[in-house]
Amino acid sequence: MKKLLLTFATLAAASSAASAQVEIGLKLSPSINYFRVDAPSSPFNYDFKNEGARIGLGGGLVVDYFFGENVAFSTGLWLTGKSGEFSYTDPNPNLFGATVKKQMGIQYLEIPVSVKLFTNEVAPDIRLYFQVGGTVAAPIGARIDGEKRYKDPGTGVETTALKHVFFFDANALVSIGAEYQLGKSTKTFAGISYHRGLINLDSYFGDERKSEFGKDVSIKNNVFALDLGLKF
Repeated sequence: MKKLLLTFATLAAASSAASAQVEIGLKLSPSINYFRVDAPSSPFNYDFKNEGARIGLGGGLVVDYFFGENVAFSTGLWLTGKSGEFSYTDPNPNLFGATVKKQMGIQYLEIPVSVKLFTNEVAPDIRLYFQVGGTVAAPIGARIDGEKRYKDPGTGVETTALKHVFFFDANALVSIGAEYQLGKSTKTFAGISYHRGLINLDSYFGDERKSEFGKDVSIKNNVFALDLGLKF
C-alpha cells in the first residue's frame, strides 16, 4: 500500500512539473522618476517640494512561472536606477532659512513578486498581459548632485550619499503590455509599468539632523517605466 501511494505521489509531482512552464528573459526599462516629498508645516515650515522628474534606466532578469495557460507568477532580479530632485528650507542658522536643492540618484537591486494575467490571442501570435504585485529592493549605490559624498551646507558635515538612503525599499507594481511570439520558444514584449514607493527612503533628516527636522520628513520613490524585453 505504501509503495502504491508513493507511486501515485511521484506521478502527481511529475504531472505537476510537466504542466508548469518557466519562461526566462531579459528586459530593459528606461523610466521617468520623481520623489514624493512631504514634511509638516509646524513648528517650522520646511517647505519640502518636488523639483521635477529625472530620467532613469533599469533592467535585468525576468522569470515567469506559469501555473496555467494564462496565469504566471512573475519574479526576477533587476538593477534599477531611481532619481529625483527636491528642495527645502533649511532651519539651520548658518543658512538663515535659505532654500537648498538636492538631486539624488539611487541604484537598487530589486526583486519583483507579482502575478501576470495573460489574455488569449488578440491578434495572430499576440497576447496582452496585466501584472500586479510589488517589489522589494536594497540600495547598492547613491549620488547626491552627481557625487558619492555630500557636504551639508547647513552643518558643514560631510557624509556618503548612501548614508542618506534607507537600507530597504518596497514598491507597489502595476503594468500592462503585449507579448509577441517570434518563434517556438522566443517571445518579445513591451509594456508600461508604474512603481509606487511605499517606504520613506530618507535616512538623513530624521537621523543625522533629527534635532532640527524631527522624524516627519518623508521622501518616496515614484517611477513610470517603459519595459522592453525578450524571453527565451
